[in-house]
Amino acid sequence: MKRSVAMVIFNGAEELDIVGPWEIFTFLRHFDAEACEMFTVSEHGGEVRCAKGLRILSDYSFETAPPADILIVPGGQGTRTEVDNPKTIEYVQRAADGAELVTSVCTGAFVLERAGLLTGKRATTHWASIDRLRALGTVQVVDDERYVDEGRIVTSAGVSAGIDMALYIVGRLWGPEMARRVQKGAEYFPDPPYQDIRSRLPESGARFWRISRLLTGGCQERSRRLRVQVDTVSQTVGRASSPGDRL
Repeated sequence: MKRSVAMVIFNGAEELDIVGPWEIFTFLRHFDAEACEMFTVSEHGGEVRCAKGLRILSDYSFETAPPADILIVPGGQGTRTEVDNPKTIEYVQRAADGAELVTSVCTGAFVLERAGLLTGKRATTHWASIDRLRALGTVQVVDDERYVDEGRIVTSAGVSAGIDMALYIVGRLWGPEMARRVQKGAEYFPDPPYQDIRSRLPESGARFWRISRLLTGGCQERSRRLRVQVDTVSQTVGRASSPGDRL
């Protein structure tokens, strides 16, 4: 079954929220051309200017877009406007009705919330907007998770977390082995050179290690180094002397 994946785009959307999942799903097609097809959709069709200036030509408008099996709503500063755009909210509601999965990256969760899709559900968003989402009072907000699976609804934390969410969905729908192949093909094995120990608390690190172990398959050495970093954090986090301390 070939699934259609719709990426909602709008002015002010965060680039990596779009391009990260797009890369994962299109890499999936490299291994299985019949797995999925991707398209972009915006209110009017045509050009959209993202938050950092990247311009994207959308494939469809809200009126002409075909049905989607997987709907992805990115975040970014533009969501502040889109939550009050009735055409965006109506499209998301309409597209969600027939979709197998409805997903958001970063502050795209606020669009899903305004569409009534997160009421009473667990969800997450960018760390800087967690309190803002919680203040709405309609969502069971989850801290410190890269993504949250609530069945038909999957939300991710900020920006790069959309890549993790997309890989998770590939594993969920097409199998963990395919997700490993896609991850290796995209060479997605995060190992940032300047890690903030405050963002690698022991439990967070343990979750990161479990995800890495699940998806990386044969890359045991890289996973081992990640675990060493987690153990180092566990030992040093309590005695960090200043915000400038780095791993």
